[in-house]
Amino acid sequence: MGAIEDVYEDLETDVEFEEFAAAVEDKVEQMGGLADEETAAMLIAHELRDEEADTIADIEPGMNDVKFLGKVTSIGDVRTFERDDEDEEGRVCNVDVADASGSVRVALWDEMATAAEEQLEVGQVLRVMGRPKEGYSGLEVSADKVEPDEDAEVDVQVLDTYRVEDLSLGASDVDLVGKVLDTDTVRTFDRDDGSKGRVANLTVGDETGRVRITLWDDKADLVEEFDSGEVVEVGDGYVRERDGDLELHVGDRGTVDRVDEDVEYVPETTDVAELEIGRTVDISGGVIETDPKRTFDRDDGSEGQVRNVRIKDDTGEIRVALWGEKADRDIELADRVVFTDVEIQDGWQDDLEASANWRSTVSVLDADGDGAGRSNDGPDADATDATNGTTADTGLGAFADSPGADGEAEAATGGDGAVADGDGTAVATADPATQDEVEFTGTVVQTGDPVVLDDGERTKSVETGASLRLGEEITVRGPERDGTIHAEDVF
Repeated sequence: MGAIEDVYEDLETDVEFEEFAAAVEDKVEQMGGLADEETAAMLIAHELRDEEADTIADIEPGMNDVKFLGKVTSIGDVRTFERDDEDEEGRVCNVDVADASGSVRVALWDEMATAAEEQLEVGQVLRVMGRPKEGYSGLEVSADKVEPDEDAEVDVQVLDTYRVEDLSLGASDVDLVGKVLDTDTVRTFDRDDGSKGRVANLTVGDETGRVRITLWDDKADLVEEFDSGEVVEVGDGYVRERDGDLELHVGDRGTVDRVDEDVEYVPETTDVAELEIGRTVDISGGVIETDPKRTFDRDDGSEGQVRNVRIKDDTGEIRVALWGEKADRDIELADRVVFTDVEIQDGWQDDLEASANWRSTVSVLDADGDGAGRSNDGPDADATDATNGTTADTGLGAFADSPGADGEAEAATGGDGAVADGDGTAVATADPATQDEVEFTGTVVQTGDPVVLDDGERTKSVETGASLRLGEEITVRGPERDGTIHAEDVF
């Protein structure tokens, strides 16, 4: 066995020996006698090894022809186009293939496009040889040769419908239903080719977790159509990785639609008492302080903004800094809020502080603590129940003063304290002297007149002359009239 044969035997390649030997002869001639056959054979072998991609993640734009293995995750439609200076139309079919490291779009041309339309199926494993380049939607490979490999196995899941926990790097053609937890605004950026791009994000969750959705270009406007708490279905998404986290991307073929489905998202939060500097965590609690938004000048001359709120759970309290667009979120005293992906830092006066940046989400829970988004009940939500004369309990946030409430109450009651029912008939109310005393324990979330207490499930307005501070846990006892406890004892 000669030197060329020895080098070829050690080389794992699909190139036939005759083709390899011819390349060695060409290399000897190119080098003008500066290399013998063995040296030329080693140089050719090195070039072939460079073409072999161990994983899809190893492929980069600008590489020479690469060869790799991948599972088909989606097959696009065959499109026709006109070639320059040619009468015959061209045909192209885009196929997404993936392995455990990622995914890439493969462009199949002409006869290969026709064969893909007729024979290729999602789930097949392909051996691909082609040229990588930077395409409109990211990295793609223009295929020179594609062959099915029935014996090879590629560990990539292909599902009809995904849950968040099912997502894996490289998955494409993903359909997922989730509850909107947070939305951002549309941003623009400059591409390398000088064109303008547009991008926006929203975060959705289901019973298995949450994921950030990235909407590109024309799809970016979809972010303005949805509010927190709505349920949406993402169609034809593809999974990418950013800063170690998986994201679901929506490009030109993708969709996001509002759907009438029930989706439960329950975040796993960390107690305030367990927080440590340097950790990125999810936290939740009732809002006990809110500061006004502040603006500041960045080093690059742009203007930034920040707002601080303070929340409390059963184990302690912490200040949360809301940066950028997060500072505009509608957060009020006594709201119950979930903050995800916040970074715990050393704050003012050695107090811990949670920082909510671009990766974080901010979700104001419904009054019953289930789901995302502030509840927007109709105007009758707080109406007096005609059957029992009591005000419906709307939970957290229900204590806010309503303009005109005093006037409406005066118009609806007579001088003897009777309340008019739906048809105008006077319904007698209980004599305050005969009302039972109530006892309520909660955290002070508003001081002044009235004081507001929150026990995590309900809020109560309290009339008292006692001097109280925010965050203090107290018990009050006294008669309850018109939804307000007139405290005779505070302890």
